[in-house]
Amino acid sequence: MRHRSVADLMTPNAVVVQPGTPLREITRLLDEYGITAVPVIDEDERPVGVVSEADLLRRQTGKLGPSTAEAIMTRPAVVACPEWSAVRAARTMEEKKIKRLPVVDESGRLIGVISRRDLVELFLRRDRAIQEEILEDVLMRTLGVAPSAVTVDVSDGTVVLSGTLERKSLVPIAVRLCDSVDGVVEVVDRLTFAQDDSATQQTVTEPARGARYLPSEGERA
Repeated sequence: MRHRSVADLMTPNAVVVQPGTPLREITRLLDEYGITAVPVIDEDERPVGVVSEADLLRRQTGKLGPSTAEAIMTRPAVVACPEWSAVRAARTMEEKKIKRLPVVDESGRLIGVISRRDLVELFLRRDRAIQEEILEDVLMRTLGVAPSAVTVDVSDGTVVLSGTLERKSLVPIAVRLCDSVDGVVEVVDRLTFAQDDSATQQTVTEPARGARYLPSEGERA
């Protein structure tokens, strides 16, 4: 199953300004396009900062100074990559307390912007839909875990896993796969295990989504 990335959700034709753009013009752009912030790009189209409504308000209530984007922008710009998952973008916004992320390519050039508004659809997924995907796709189909072995509770995107897996090495795999499901904000691990295989298994290979984990002969016995 393919999960939506920043590239799928971003607005490609981003509204931008240059360091020398006057504040009056920035205010007009925010109002015209109904946005709360705008990236500031240099001559190579690389983001050097962001001017937000909060930056404009601070300038109005503070001491007067140069009335350009460069004078008041927040720098450096916190950016996202197009291959990021929607969950990673949302977590970055939350950690940095920002509402929009410029998206850059491998050379650092701006290719779009992703905002909280772009992520709303994903994070409004009903908890029931997330629970069903984890039970059917992650646990049953991918890991081959019986539905009765693990309980999955979901509330506002927070997933709580409880129950018993056959082997200790499967616990972190299950947690990582659940964390990758669209709409999941956090995974709380309350899993236990029947067999501690950490002493005999040096490397654990995580199965690809859609590929089923096959238990060993000892586990099937």
